[in-house]
Amino acid sequence: MATQTPGARLEDQWRDILSVHARTMCEIDRALHPHGLGASDFEVLDILASGAVSEPGEQCRVQNIAGGVHLSQSALSRLIGRLEKDGLVERTMCEEDRRGVWVALTAKGRALHAEVLPLQRSVLARMLPR
Repeated sequence: MATQTPGARLEDQWRDILSVHARTMCEIDRALHPHGLGASDFEVLDILASGAVSEPGEQCRVQNIAGGVHLSQSALSRLIGRLEKDGLVERTMCEEDRRGVWVALTAKGRALHAEVLPLQRSVLARMLPR
């Protein structure tokens, strides 16, 4: 049996990471689907609720959210549009920079986030190696 080269071991590690990520995202999608959310929807709500890119409960610029959700700018804009249509977030234009857009959780978005947070965290605890 041939031994693996360092490059092959790195490839295997990388594929393992991708596999864990894909399986975990699918499980989160399944858990949140009855609540009308997908994994990426939840990530946006979670970033806004947790204050990861702004103070908790404050509005946040869309470009600051983009780095945390790993979506293209256009995909993130569509996702935020859906969340806004569902009444979970609200968007406003940035007065200082007319190209910028602010996003904030609504009361409905905050309530839904609180409701589904334990479901998402349960999936993470089950799926991710410790």
